[in-house]
Amino acid sequence: MIDSIKLKRGLGRGLSSLIGDSSKKGNITKLSINDLNRNKFQPRKVFNKDSLEELTSSIKERGVIQPIIVRPDKENSEKYEIIAGERRWLASQNAGLHEVPVVIVNVDDEKSLEFAIVENVQRQDLNAIEEAQGYQRLIDDFSYNQEKLAKFIGKSRSHIANILRLLTLPKEVIAYVEKEQISAGHARSLVGLPNAALIAKKIFENKLSVRHSENLVRALRNKKNLKVVPTKDSNILDLEKSVTEKIGLNTEIKNKKDNSGILSFEYKNLEQLEHLISVIKNNY
Repeated sequence: MIDSIKLKRGLGRGLSSLIGDSSKKGNITKLSINDLNRNKFQPRKVFNKDSLEELTSSIKERGVIQPIIVRPDKENSEKYEIIAGERRWLASQNAGLHEVPVVIVNVDDEKSLEFAIVENVQRQDLNAIEEAQGYQRLIDDFSYNQEKLAKFIGKSRSHIANILRLLTLPKEVIAYVEKEQISAGHARSLVGLPNAALIAKKIFENKLSVRHSENLVRALRNKKNLKVVPTKDSNILDLEKSVTEKIGLNTEIKNKKDNSGILSFEYKNLEQLEHLISVIKNNY
C-alpha cells in the first residue's frame, strides 16, 4: 500500500514518488525489445498515430532518453512486463532498435496499475474513458474509494466522480469519446439522458460545441415543461422535436386550421438569443 506521505504528494512527484530511488543511473540496464511484454493493467488502449510517429523520429535521432519501467513477468520467467513506458517501447520498435534502457522493479499488481495510471494521467495521454476505467479498476480490484483516488491522483473528488460517471453512458457514446469524436465535456452532459446515443451522434455529425450541446440537452430535459395541446397534430410535434434538437432551444409551433400560425423559440439568456439569430442569418 502507498503510505500517507506518497498519497499526499500524488502527481506532484509523479513516478519518482512511486519508484523511489530505483531509477538512479546505476540501476538502469538494457533489455532486448523482444523480452518485454505490455502491461496487462495498462489503462491506455489508444495511441495517437501522429504522436507515436513524432516519438519514433525523436528516438531515431536521440535514442530513448527516459528508461522504461518494468517488472519480472509472473507468467514467463524469461520476460519482463512493462509498467510505464509502453509508448516508448512501441516507438523504439518502429525506430528499429533492438534494445531499450529499463529500470527493473519488483512490485505487485496494485502498484503496477498505479504506475500505469500515474504516468498516463500526468502526461495527459489517456482519453477520459481510459482514465475512468483505470480508476474503476483501482476501486473494483484494490478497494480504493473516490476520496483515496483523489488524494493519490492529485485531482479533486468532483473530477473523479464526474470521470467515473462517464462509464454509465451507453457503449455507443463511450465509443465516440474513445475515438475522440466527441469530448468528455460533450459526454458529461449526456449522462442520464435516455436517448444519449442518438444525441451523441447528432453532436458528432453537426460538430456542435460543448456549449451548444449543453443547450441542446437542457432543452430536451426541460421539454416536459412545454405546454403541449393534447390534440396537436403528430406531424407538428415531430417538427417541434426536430427543430429543438437541431438548434438546442425549446420550440413551439401553433398551427391554425387555415395553416397559418406562430413559430416561437424559448431562450434563457443573450447567448442563446445570439445563437438563434446566428443560425437564422447563416441559413436564410
